[in-house]
Amino acid sequence: MHTAPDGTQSASLAAAIAGQGRTREFPYTRRDFDWVRRVLHDHAGIELAEHKIDMVYNRLVGRLRALSLSSFSDYAKRVESDPHEFGEFINAMTTNLTAFFREQHHFDFLAGPFLEQCRSRGKRQLRIWSAGCSMGEEPYSIAMTLAEALGNELAEWDVRILASDIDSRVLQTAADGIYSLERISKVDPKRLARHFLRGTGSNAGRVRIKSHIQQLISFRQINLMRPLPLKGPFDLIFCRNVMIYFNNESQAQLLDRFADLLDADGVLVVGHSESPYRLTQRLRLSGSTIYRKVH
Repeated sequence: MHTAPDGTQSASLAAAIAGQGRTREFPYTRRDFDWVRRVLHDHAGIELAEHKIDMVYNRLVGRLRALSLSSFSDYAKRVESDPHEFGEFINAMTTNLTAFFREQHHFDFLAGPFLEQCRSRGKRQLRIWSAGCSMGEEPYSIAMTLAEALGNELAEWDVRILASDIDSRVLQTAADGIYSLERISKVDPKRLARHFLRGTGSNAGRVRIKSHIQQLISFRQINLMRPLPLKGPFDLIFCRNVMIYFNNESQAQLLDRFADLLDADGVLVVGHSESPYRLTQRLRLSGSTIYRKVH
C-alpha cells in the first residue's frame, strides 16, 4: 500500500484508485495498476508515473469490454497467456503524440548543415532511422525535407529511411500513409500539393502520401529496450520525445546502442525535454537538441 510520510494512505492515490467517487464499470485496484506498471517497465522500459492511474483504466477498459471480461485481474491473466492480446495491451498503453514537421529546427538542420556536410565529404548515400515513429508523420517529414532540399539530385542519391515503433497498430497507419485533413492542417499548401494526394468519393476528407515519398521509407516493429536487430551504420537517428518515458538507466543503455549504430560523424536528434549529455560521454551537443558521435 502506498503511504504518505506519516504512515497514512496517500489521499490523492486512494481517491484516484477509487475513481474519485465515481462508480467504475470494472473493479480496479492498486494491484492492477502495479501490474500494468511492472509489465510496461519490463517489456518496454517505460516508467509509468503514479498520477497515470486513471489513464491506465481509461486506455484498457475498452479491451475488457471487447474480450467480455469482468475484471482487470482476468485481463492480466489474458495478457500473460495470449501473445496477440499482449500486443493489444502494448498498443493501448503506448503514447502516440506526433505531427508533421514537429520541432521545425530539426528539419532546417537536415536540409541545411547536415546535407552540406554530406556534400562536402562527397557522400551520396544516406541511412536515417526514425526511432519511435508513431503514425509516420516524422519519417514522412524527413523524406519530404530531403526531397525538397535535394530536388533533381535525389535520383543521384541512395537514400533509405527506416521508421520503427513498438506499436504495431500505429505502424500500419504509418505504412498506409493515409491521414485526415485535420492531421495535415498545419502543413504548407505548396508542400501538400507536392507530396500528398487528396481523396475523393469515399476517401473524401483524407489524403495519401505520394509514392515518391513513400518509397524512401521502410517500416519495422522494434522494441528499443531489447537488443536492436540492426547493423547500421546510420548517418542520422531521430529519437524524439521517446526517452522521456524511460528511467535514467534505460536511457543510458539506449544512448549507448545508438552510439554503436551511428557512423563516425553520425548525428542523434532528440526531443526538447531530453538531455543525453547527462547520461553518456559518447555524444556531444552540437546544436539545439542535436548531438554528434564522439570520435
